Amino acid sequence: METTKFQAKTLEEALQAACQSFSCALDQLDYSVLEEGSKGILGFGAKPFVIEAQPKQIDLTELVKTFIRTILNQMELLAELRVKQLDPGMIEVNLAGPKMGLIIGYRGETLDALQYLTNLYINKERGSRPYVRVVIDTEGYREKREETLRRLAEKTAWKVKKYGKSIALDPMNSNERRIIHTRLQGDPNVQTHSEGVDPYRKVVVEPQE
Repeated sequence: METTKFQAKTLEEALQAACQSFSCALDQLDYSVLEEGSKGILGFGAKPFVIEAQPKQIDLTELVKTFIRTILNQMELLAELRVKQLDPGMIEVNLAGPKMGLIIGYRGETLDALQYLTNLYINKERGSRPYVRVVIDTEGYREKREETLRRLAEKTAWKVKKYGKSIALDPMNSNERRIIHTRLQGDPNVQTHSEGVDPYRKVVVEPQE
């Protein structure tokens, strides 16, 4: 990233302008003073401070590793982390080790919470930079869970068509609800919608009108 010049009456004001421009905190800024300002005498001969600044470059994979390790240490869990940046907007994390069931939690709730907190932290650290999505998995859980949800969608649709009655599924997070909706959107005999408020929001499968 190219540096940008800022000038103001004081160094503090120049730094503040740079932080506002980059939407970052002072400790997230790299800068150098190009020209020292001076007040002059009775306002004559005053010179502004001129700085050159840019946001600090962040090693995303290391930032992700450090944050997740901190959380796992607090949970007293050991895990090997394999972190891979698939593209500028996507990072994939795979955890391996004993007691991965504790990291997954009931229906993946603990794993989802870890993923949510990681995304929140990483993007806060990035300031105004484009959003980066971090996906965390272990033991192929997400793929297995997605397949389970697809089968659930098909089985529920079969029951709805057989008995002609609506069926409400258990509460799910937004990603799992999306899997159900997507799996059944091509079925001409049923329709789906979500109702309720998170974390109790659920999918309802009903006969097509």
